[in-house]
Amino acid sequence: METLHFTFPPGRQTLSGKAHVGVVASGNLEVLMEPPTAEGSTVRVRTSVTGFEDQWLSIFRTFFERHDVTAAIEINDGGASPPTVQLRLEQALEESRQ
Repeated sequence: METLHFTFPPGRQTLSGKAHVGVVASGNLEVLMEPPTAEGSTVRVRTSVTGFEDQWLSIFRTFFERHDVTAAIEINDGGASPPTVQLRLEQALEESRQ
């Protein structure tokens, strides 16, 4: 088990709601997204697959470049592929804006 922590500069938009999407299972993941408690965005990833910090960082950079948002994100990963991670992040963002 590995826990990764990332921080990103604040975006122009701040989340107003919370979201919980996905389930922790083989090949899937759970994303919890909420308004930030610090300046800028924070991301914590708990994953059963070690050694992929660079890939996670790339996914989050892409997400925050696409969406000028500030959020606190927690991910519990069960070995999800990068496209699944992107999908769950997009779903959580949409749900947090409703």
